Amino acid sequence: MTPITAPAGSRHGSATITLPSDTEMLITRRFDAPAALVFKAYTTPELVRRWWACETTKWVVCEIDLRVGGSWRYVTLDQGMEIGFHGEYREIDRPHRLVTTEVFEGFPDPDAGALNIVTIDEADGVTTLAVLVQHTCREHRDGHLASGMESGMQLAYNRLEDVVREAV
Repeated sequence: MTPITAPAGSRHGSATITLPSDTEMLITRRFDAPAALVFKAYTTPELVRRWWACETTKWVVCEIDLRVGGSWRYVTLDQGMEIGFHGEYREIDRPHRLVTTEVFEGFPDPDAGALNIVTIDEADGVTTLAVLVQHTCREHRDGHLASGMESGMQLAYNRLEDVVREAV
């Protein structure tokens, strides 16, 4: 297998995951783009469709009602299988903070949703995106980590970087 090389000057593959507690994971990634642009790419359906899933994934639903109490839902079709996620916006402070719930629709436990606290901070032209994922228990957090999400997350954030780089 030939290794994939990152474009010159990119931060591809640089997202990190740490475990601040038994029920939390913290995902951190830097972007060479303004915070407002990262926020826009994170919350605009046309832009989310360009980075959130794999290039070969077909979008079925990408809905964002960006207001406190509003909902979001993403459904994709990958290798013949529908994969859905949904949640509710609990807090919005443009372009610095989003607090949302997140439920993976394929998980059999309806109480297994997580709370995502997204912070977007800019300093000296570099924006740090930090996503604190708070699960209800350690087993759900560990299941999330064991799902293979890290490789998909790296790919998605690489694609997000490409989207914001095109707009800078």
